[in-house]
Amino acid sequence: MSNRSNRFECHWQPSRRLLVAYLTLLLVTVVVLLRLDLALWLRLTGCGLCLAHALWTLPRSILLSSEHAVSRLRADSDGWYLHSRAAGWQPIELRRDCLALPYCVILRYRLPGRWWVSGLCIVHDSLSFTDHRRLRVRLKFSWHPSAAAG
Repeated sequence: MSNRSNRFECHWQPSRRLLVAYLTLLLVTVVVLLRLDLALWLRLTGCGLCLAHALWTLPRSILLSSEHAVSRLRADSDGWYLHSRAAGWQPIELRRDCLALPYCVILRYRLPGRWWVSGLCIVHDSLSFTDHRRLRVRLKFSWHPSAAAG
């Protein structure tokens, strides 16, 4: 019998596929907004909100260039942790609605002391094949009362 370590850690890079998907959807949204039969100020407000969302989301969730971007995940006997350059390792509570698919992992979590739930999309091209598979397996078989709070 082998002695398996209970520790798991992965570090992901920016995903080109996620960037292309986000920019495509952003472009479609802006085109639809501009073509709608709405007052000009409503269309411009909608486009401004799309731009604000892109300025917030791109560096933090897609390009991973912000200090607040989360780019590492660790699991051990004490629980699950996420890492960003700004905050370091932080404990998280995984939610039961995490989704582990062959092409992407949707990680839903809550930081202790916060009432809102956050999410991450980890696309298969941001990790090595082995690490992405290990993450999916780890998520699928990690549900016990201390691993997820809801």
